[in-house]
Amino acid sequence: MALALLGVAACSRPSDPPAQPPPSVEAFLARHWADPIAPQGSPPAAYSALEASLSPSACGQCHPAQRDDWQHSLHAKAMGPGIRWQLLLMDQAGANRCLRCHAPLAEQKALLAIEHGWPAAPSQPPPAYVEPALAQEGLVCAACHVRAHRRYGPPARPDAAPAQGEALVHGGAQRTPAFGDSRFCAHCHQFPDDGPRTAGKLHEDTYAQWLASPHAPDRPCQSCHMPGRRHLWRGIHDPQTTRDAIDVQMQLRPLTVAGRYEVLTEVRNVGAGHHFPTYMVPKVELAFVRVDASGAEQPIGQRVIGWTVDTAITREIEDTRIPAGASARFALPFDAPGEPGWAVELRIVVKPGEHYERTFRDSLARADRLPASALPLLRQALQRVVDAEYELMRLRRTPAG
Repeated sequence: MALALLGVAACSRPSDPPAQPPPSVEAFLARHWADPIAPQGSPPAAYSALEASLSPSACGQCHPAQRDDWQHSLHAKAMGPGIRWQLLLMDQAGANRCLRCHAPLAEQKALLAIEHGWPAAPSQPPPAYVEPALAQEGLVCAACHVRAHRRYGPPARPDAAPAQGEALVHGGAQRTPAFGDSRFCAHCHQFPDDGPRTAGKLHEDTYAQWLASPHAPDRPCQSCHMPGRRHLWRGIHDPQTTRDAIDVQMQLRPLTVAGRYEVLTEVRNVGAGHHFPTYMVPKVELAFVRVDASGAEQPIGQRVIGWTVDTAITREIEDTRIPAGASARFALPFDAPGEPGWAVELRIVVKPGEHYERTFRDSLARADRLPASALPLLRQALQRVVDAEYELMRLRRTPAG
């Protein structure tokens, strides 16, 4: 009860300190995303346990809407089974390269080092403000908003009530426009020039794709992925976001050879501020099917939009991604049935984790080489990837139009 009352009391305080001249966005981000992120250190003596906590549940006491959105986001799932089974195969240095974005706080890395028995694990138990669950909670609020127990956030909304009085929850927050700048996201969504590449292409290149797009002058990442400042980060896993990203046009055209037709399709990237899709993991499959009057189906062909590489990530198979504002066109000839009443359907299926699916299946085929403790997590990761697939849309055309 004491903790609950403390939370209510803390949330009743004003939330903004007096304005301070902000550093430039570039200078702020260089300091904010210093790699690795430094430990928070000892919290200020005046902080309550709630104010000192790095847990999203603590943040949610005063920011329930943001906490609720985050809980359903991929950021909250960044430490899911897909990475956890792989950590069992890694040394600490290799793991830290993944944790840089999947669980970036020093306190999260320390908890995982203890869990995995890595040689550089802390010899002392974590401080009271570090809950054990923090290690598995992924990209938590504090990863973006807390440094040295100081809170940071975007400029206050124009309609926000001004701060009154002196007692501020966790000392208030330092406000900076960096939180609305695409460069804020680049720390995890853009590998450096010397980062890993396949066929000369960076594995993570989203910020550079956006920078070269028509969206760069006035549509930062946050305008699509955090509309109204909501902590959603929806992308290709979300059907509506994906539908908003593309325009699909389809028509049938008779060829000069009797009984032969061609299905012409154009997919245009009208909404994504980067390639569609942006990197190697997702794929968008276009299946063309001829349906006769009785409902019998005959496949015409299939096309894939995406960057396909082998599971070792050493060889490019094809790259059919669509840059922002560009189009991809497909033409598939086929034989029309002799009877009238037929049509052609285009079925678009999105596989947000297609590359992971192939990788996980290959790994399961070599299960005898893996630690037994990794197998349940690997199977769970594969099932989650398969479950994430969905049919985005169907288009149907007849010879009459």
